[in-house]
Amino acid sequence: MAVTELPTAGMLPGGPGEGVQVVIAGEELPTQEMTLSIGPQHPSTHGVLRVVLTLDGERIDTATPVIGYMHRAFDKLSEARDYRQIIALSNRHDWLSAFGNELGVALATERLMGIEAPERAQWIRMLMAEWNRVLNHLMFLGSFGLELGAMTPMFYAFREREDIQTLMEMATGARMHFTYCRVGGLKEDLPKGFLQYSEVLVKRIRHRLLDYEGLLLGNEIFKKRTVGIGVLPGEVAKSYGVTGPILHASGVAEDSRKTEPYLKYSEVDFEVPVGEHGDSFDRFNVLYHRIEQSLRIIEQVHAKLPAGPIMPGKMPKYLKPPEGWTYVRTENSLGETGYYLVSRGDTKPWRLKMRTPSFHNVSMIPYLLKGVLLPDLIAVLGSVFFVVGDVDR
Repeated sequence: MAVTELPTAGMLPGGPGEGVQVVIAGEELPTQEMTLSIGPQHPSTHGVLRVVLTLDGERIDTATPVIGYMHRAFDKLSEARDYRQIIALSNRHDWLSAFGNELGVALATERLMGIEAPERAQWIRMLMAEWNRVLNHLMFLGSFGLELGAMTPMFYAFREREDIQTLMEMATGARMHFTYCRVGGLKEDLPKGFLQYSEVLVKRIRHRLLDYEGLLLGNEIFKKRTVGIGVLPGEVAKSYGVTGPILHASGVAEDSRKTEPYLKYSEVDFEVPVGEHGDSFDRFNVLYHRIEQSLRIIEQVHAKLPAGPIMPGKMPKYLKPPEGWTYVRTENSLGETGYYLVSRGDTKPWRLKMRTPSFHNVSMIPYLLKGVLLPDLIAVLGSVFFVVGDVDR
C-alpha cells in the first residue's frame, strides 16, 4: 500500500511541531471477498437450486450454480420401462410443460417405428402443446413480477392458469401431468364443448394480457430494474447452448417449429419474437409476446382441425421398435428439448438421453451475474427461465 509521510505541526509523540500523518495515496481501502449462498431453497430459483456467490462489496465477482438436489435419473429409469410407460415419466421433469415433454417421447418412438399419427391427432397435439406453452409462460410472467415486488401480476397469472388447466383437464383428466399422448396418437378425442371453450378462452386471455402490459411492461419501476441489467449477447447465448425465449431475447430467432417443423407447424402462420439487447427486460418482453403467438396458432388450429381418427388403428400390445436410433428436436416451452432414442429391438429402449433447455439456461448464469450488483441479482435470476427438475432430471 502506498503511503505518504508529511511533517505536521502539533502532533505527538516527538514534542511540539514534530510527528507524521499517514495518507493513503488515492487508493481504495482493501476489502475482503465474501461468500454468499442463494438457496438451495429461495423464491428466485424456481426449485431446489443453489447459487454460490463471491462478492466484492456489493458487486458479484463469481456465481457458481450448484445442481443435483433433485436428480431422479429419468434417462436411466426409462431404460427399465417400456415405451408406453416412459410417457408417464417424461411429463414430470419440467412440471410446467408436461404435455411438451411427453410429446417428444411419442414423436421419437413413432419415428423409430415408422408410424405417423393421424392428421387429427397431429393438430390436437399442436393445440395442446401451445396451450401448455401459454400455461408455462404465465407462471414465469407472474413470478418475475412478484420477485421484483409486484404482487398483483402473480394473482392475475394464476387466474389465467386456472382457466387453462380447467380446459386441459376436460380432455386429459389431469391438471398438471397430463399423460395424454400415446405412441401413434392420443389417449382419446376431445370431449364435447372443448373447442368452444378453447375459442372463448383465447379471446379472454388476449384481452387480459393488456393487464400485464400496463402493470409491468409499461411500468417505470419495472423498467428501471430490468433495462440494461443482465445483458446476454447472442453469440454468447449460442456458445452456452441457450435456446427458447432467452435466446430469442438475445436477437437469435432459432425455433425448431420454424427451422425443423414437426406436427403441423409448417401449415400455420406465426412469428418468433426477438429482443434487441438481450437484457432482463427483453427476456420478459419476448415471453409476453410468445403467448400472443401461441394464441395465434391456437386460433388457426380451431379453424383447420379435421375430422377423423386419433390413432392409426389397432396398436400392438407390446411396442418393439426395430434396432436403430433417432433424434427428435421439439420446441418446448423453455427452449429446445431433444430426445436421443436407441433401440435394440426390445420392448424397452436400450438408451434414452434427453437434452433439456433448463440445463443450458442455468449453465450461463456465471456469465450473466459476473459484475452485477447484488440488488440486481433477483432481477437477473427471475429473467432466466428454468425449472430445476428439468436441469437435474
